[in-house]
Amino acid sequence: MNENKKQIVVEVIDQEIDLEVFGKKIESRMDWLGCGADIFFVGRVRDFNHGKKVVGVSYDAFKPLAEKTFHEICQEAALEWGPLMSLTLLHRVGRLEVGDASVYISVTTPHRDEAFEACRYVIEQLKIRAPIWKKEHYDTGDSEWLKGHELCRHHGPAHKHVRSLQEQKGG
Repeated sequence: MNENKKQIVVEVIDQEIDLEVFGKKIESRMDWLGCGADIFFVGRVRDFNHGKKVVGVSYDAFKPLAEKTFHEICQEAALEWGPLMSLTLLHRVGRLEVGDASVYISVTTPHRDEAFEACRYVIEQLKIRAPIWKKEHYDTGDSEWLKGHELCRHHGPAHKHVRSLQEQKGG
């Protein structure tokens, strides 16, 4: 197997993320006998945020720039956690209801540690850097646009690697 094999697929989509279909697409392009870890992350619309009852969200994005940013983030992850990696990052736009999948990330690597680390890096960087806008709709009939970076208020050791990479980049 080619030790520098890397595969990155990114896309902004406007239809439901069918996890079974996307899982089969990922498996169909896998000839990665040296990989022992597949990590899948699915981000879903929650029903409660910042003390408000959420009934749905609307996502908007500038697709060419969002996909370029997704690709850059995935490239960074591949550089940090090894060249033998497959990454898929999909983000849905449009109106979504509570429980709908909004983001899908898949990472395949030789070992679980780098798969978990890379997946964590990708979702955190997406929330900070991607040109995607999220509008929450509440049970009161009100709606508001949220700031992406405010969605990530994480602290503690799980984020030390993400913070370390940001500091190296001057961010």
